[in-house]
Amino acid sequence: MSETLKTPLHDKHVQLEAHMAEFAGWHMPINYQSGIFEEHLATRKRAGMFDVSHMGRFRISGVDALRFLQHVLTNNAAALDVGLAQYTLIPNEKGGAIDDAYLYRFDPDAYLLVVNAANREKDWNHFQQTAKGYVQLQLEDLTTDIAMISLQGPHSKEILAGIIDGILPDPMRNELSDVTVKGAPVRIGRTGYTGEPLCFELFVPSASAGMLWDLLAQKGATPVGLGARDTLRLEAGLPLYGHELGVDPDGKEIPLFAIPLARFAVSFSPLKGDFIGRATLRRQFETSSAIMKQHFTDMTALPRRIRSIALAGPGIARAGSTVYRGETLVGWITSGTVVPYWQQEGEGLASTFVDETAKRAIGLAFLDSDLLDGDRLEVDIRGKRREAVVVPYHLRSEAPPYTRPINHERLFAPVEERPASAAVNKDVRTLLEKAIRNTEWRQQECINLIPSEQSPSAMTRLLSIMDPVCRYAEHKQMKAFNDLDVFFYQGTGFIGEVEQLLERELRAFLGCAEVEARLVSGQMANTAVFSAMVDYINRTDRKNEQRRMRKIMNNHIIRGGHLSAQPMGALRDFVARNPQTERPAVVNFPVLPDNQYKMDVEACRQLIDEERPELIILGKSMVLYREPVAEIRSTIDALDIECVLMYDMAHVLGLVGPHFQEPFAEGADVVTGSTHKTYFGTQRGIIGGDFLEEDAKYPLWEAVRRRAFPGSVSNHHLGTLLGLLMAAYEMNHFKDEYQQKVLSNAKAFARALHDCGLEVAGDPADSFTETHQAIVEVGYAKGPEIAQRLEENSIVVNYQATPAEEGFTASAALRMGVSEMTRFGMEEADLGEVAQLIHDVVVHDRNVKKEVAVFRQRFQEMRYCFSGKGYDELVEKLHHLL
Repeated sequence: MSETLKTPLHDKHVQLEAHMAEFAGWHMPINYQSGIFEEHLATRKRAGMFDVSHMGRFRISGVDALRFLQHVLTNNAAALDVGLAQYTLIPNEKGGAIDDAYLYRFDPDAYLLVVNAANREKDWNHFQQTAKGYVQLQLEDLTTDIAMISLQGPHSKEILAGIIDGILPDPMRNELSDVTVKGAPVRIGRTGYTGEPLCFELFVPSASAGMLWDLLAQKGATPVGLGARDTLRLEAGLPLYGHELGVDPDGKEIPLFAIPLARFAVSFSPLKGDFIGRATLRRQFETSSAIMKQHFTDMTALPRRIRSIALAGPGIARAGSTVYRGETLVGWITSGTVVPYWQQEGEGLASTFVDETAKRAIGLAFLDSDLLDGDRLEVDIRGKRREAVVVPYHLRSEAPPYTRPINHERLFAPVEERPASAAVNKDVRTLLEKAIRNTEWRQQECINLIPSEQSPSAMTRLLSIMDPVCRYAEHKQMKAFNDLDVFFYQGTGFIGEVEQLLERELRAFLGCAEVEARLVSGQMANTAVFSAMVDYINRTDRKNEQRRMRKIMNNHIIRGGHLSAQPMGALRDFVARNPQTERPAVVNFPVLPDNQYKMDVEACRQLIDEERPELIILGKSMVLYREPVAEIRSTIDALDIECVLMYDMAHVLGLVGPHFQEPFAEGADVVTGSTHKTYFGTQRGIIGGDFLEEDAKYPLWEAVRRRAFPGSVSNHHLGTLLGLLMAAYEMNHFKDEYQQKVLSNAKAFARALHDCGLEVAGDPADSFTETHQAIVEVGYAKGPEIAQRLEENSIVVNYQATPAEEGFTASAALRMGVSEMTRFGMEEADLGEVAQLIHDVVVHDRNVKKEVAVFRQRFQEMRYCFSGKGYDELVEKLHHLL
């Protein structure tokens, strides 16, 4: 009998009086003195650290390394750039699992594969046998050379940042980086198997493992054993080999596509070739896709799937327990337990964890594939049937830094009934009263610093609710009538004139030849352009399937990029997939290492040469600097790339001009924008293009027109269109004074925030901003709370994730803009007072609501708009017509 193995941290566990036991040939801690429940809770609320050095670690290198990995693993290893990792499976020819694993690429010439401890020897032998066909391949078992510590939980990033020399991986799952800790090399992956959104796994030479463990403990990490590691992964719905992978209670292979993660872990990329089990897995995939569409006609390849279940009453489901629907056996429990969770107070973003805990019985089960979420079942627990329900998940992780336990009863709560008619009259009065109060508060008592908002003038608002608000005016240009617009409704003469005048004003403002003003939002404007791009690039072939854009460059959302210009936003349906990475073919602009709010132009030039994009999208929502339009244009021209340069000016549209940027003079092909941020309102979107009919790219503009109508809009909200014409008159008349004031106010505001002692992002040499925005960093994940505190004091700001955060719920920053308050007359000194009020709330938690209300009374009259005796009579008549 072989000797039980010990990890480099074994003595640490013994010193902590852990409950030790043999696991997969290793002497491992099952739990420490506090117990499994406390370790589970500590991970969810603070940070847990796990010794996972018993897991196998194989180094795969050599010229044939990639080809070998493509054959023996299910995922597409070619998708891994240096600095990335991926979850994968080790398949057999039957479409089952030899093991599941994680593949890391820290180095350009080698990969690190982490496998389960119980399967290390089996996996190694499988690889050795398969490797015989690969001449230039090196396989090394580094399990005893490298220790592995998993650090998981909401405090884990703060703990790591306090001990490393170097930079943590970017705040996205599967990112990697190399750092040192007290001179020892440590490799970090944003990976883990607990469901935590903040998750790190650390690879360190075995001799330095004890030092790293002690440092993590000193910084507040709680040691966690294998017991809580299992309850955490079960709560997260993650499979474990021998339970959800391997063989079922009947001794049959569990198909890989029985686990939900297979959709992320199995690739059929042509780059993989004919890998092990491919044909069988393809059949499973096709069956899985049909089942997801609730087509249950042929489930031969996937008769059962792993599903989450929750027990509706007392009892604990254990692995092997049978599950019934009525008297029909529908499957088995694969993993089951009781898990603790922290209770919460409040709802939504305002919810907080309290110190009270509760428990719930949950499980994973191998169930008939035609069962749906919400189906009621029974689990046989020691001869007694206990009610259970199929649920989609037990836990959600998309609101970092915390996971959120999901109560299955709330998921299937009945829809609230509409109140009785007797209560409706009261509801109507309440609505009117609340609307009045809200308007008074926002317009007269608040300091509004949200940079994406702007109050329209009284005339603009009034015109927006005049008669066109309830009308239709669809129209399109027809070449049969020399490109004149043909309207499909009568009574449209006035609105037709309004559109022509509006386009004239916008062309003058933007300095371009063409404007499309029918879009009703900036997002819709972007969608129309992306759709037009696809139309344009397919203009020579209308019979075959229309291809998407092959390559696009943009600002990543975590570095301030517009949501609408992301694959998750309006870009989603118009960008191709990169055949190598199997992700949307979007390349993000590089940023300066010491200022992640600013593009690294020289690095960008090189990237454009390498990637040859068809569309480059400039513009941000978190914008402190001008975009390098001229530099990008000169690069496109020098490289002779067939590429469209687009500038999404949603946030800075009202600043177009010599004081900020003149996008078309600098070389942009297309400009999109929202008309209600720095521009004077109403809420709409526009597209500008500097194309003449003789230009080679003029067909793109024709496509933009088509994709606006009928591609994006039918009724294009004629009321706000009329209001926008008034806003355009105001902007063109007052823009010079307004724009200079906004830009000087923003710099003064940012300096004042800094002088108060707040941490302001950006370059101090530029007074922290070149736009209307200022960004204040208030501490990791504190942005939502502090933004709420400011709102309670009638200072309305926007919490925002910086480039270091995992998501908006983990925001560390406040994004603020001065455009609306500038329009209400605030000067540089006034914004200095606002900065002090913000400081008092953020730093000292002072209640300044009354001070804010008094202060705001000084700024009630809107500037940069038309008013006076010349208009009073007409305005009064408009009021009469309501």
